[in-house]
Amino acid sequence: MSRTGARFAPFRRLWFWVKRASLALAVVLGLAAVAALVAGWRGFGHRATGARRERIERSPEFHDGKFRNPQPMVNDGWLMLRGAFHADANVRPAAPVPTAAGAAAKLRVPPASGLRVTWLGHSTALLEIGATRVLTDPQWSDRATPIAGMGPLRTHPPPIPLAELPPIDVVVVSHDHYDHLDMASVQALSARGVTFVVPLGVGAHLAYWGVPEARITELDWWERTKVGELEIVCTPSRHASGRMIVDDGAKLWAGFAFIGAGHRVYYSGDTGLFPALREIGERLGPFELTLIEVGQYGPAWPDWHLGPEQAVLAHQWVRGGVMLPVHWGTFSLAYHGWTEPPERVLAAARAAGVTVALPKPGESFEPASPLPVVRWWPSLPWRTASEAPIVATQVDRGSGLLPGDELRRTNH
Repeated sequence: MSRTGARFAPFRRLWFWVKRASLALAVVLGLAAVAALVAGWRGFGHRATGARRERIERSPEFHDGKFRNPQPMVNDGWLMLRGAFHADANVRPAAPVPTAAGAAAKLRVPPASGLRVTWLGHSTALLEIGATRVLTDPQWSDRATPIAGMGPLRTHPPPIPLAELPPIDVVVVSHDHYDHLDMASVQALSARGVTFVVPLGVGAHLAYWGVPEARITELDWWERTKVGELEIVCTPSRHASGRMIVDDGAKLWAGFAFIGAGHRVYYSGDTGLFPALREIGERLGPFELTLIEVGQYGPAWPDWHLGPEQAVLAHQWVRGGVMLPVHWGTFSLAYHGWTEPPERVLAAARAAGVTVALPKPGESFEPASPLPVVRWWPSLPWRTASEAPIVATQVDRGSGLLPGDELRRTNH
């Protein structure tokens, strides 16, 4: 061996072992990924086939192989990537989020007004409307993903364990994203004989997980069904669906209106601002109570979620009375601080003269006697509407202003 070759021999040996180690690491990571996929495979759900698929293809919302919004949504991939490097320091709580004590026991007494809501965290809420109990988007798992140890982690335990829930008459599911459709929760509720009302195609997941077809009702936008004396109307929303990249848009997304026992309640599901919110209010409102999503927004995806100010505007468009903000505080899915949504909602609601209820997870109230606002969350820095606006595309707002646009940050 030449002197030059002898000089570089240690580096060649080092490079040989670096390649070996890199290959071994790639194999281990690959095997781990395959194992995770296999373990979570059932939780990914199932495609719609047969008569279910045929019904999907007849929907006015289904075009060119998938469901589509009348107003297409904007996504800015570069801005989303930049946002990941500039996330708020308080995206997740520093300590577990507090929950209401004795939540299950308080449900044993019927609501005096005939209408009560218990927010259980994120978009899960228990509605008591007359004699009917409705559960929205049940999510009791530790993570919003079917893969163990991966995905968004809860910031607080469910305030009522599933086993301690009172009898539920019907579960509604707005769409099939993981933070709204959870296999373990669905199977536990199905074992109790619950009926499910879902948008078109979502029943394929439920049936795959063992829910009897006789207890699955699938609806297109504006279709309705009855559970006991309660009428449930599937309402339009502006969002998306999909549990794997390859099934994007394969199932419908929606909100719901609940009408019965002299009461009307609206649940937005996940949505951006869109013109048909006014039509929902005209056709089905006014509503004593609205459950409107207010969190997990960002300027890179302005049409996927409302953002706080547009949530207040949506509440007004559907002709709501008391507004319960949901979709915040339980899973951190965006880059804003976790306390920013309620702060901005309060500012916008003050400007618009809207009554807002902000209960702890597990706290109940009746819209006839809404809770006074008590800040149970910590006082943290947050961005105002003018500092970080969320403005949907392709929507005529009339005046052009959103509630709270003119407000700066107020003292807590």
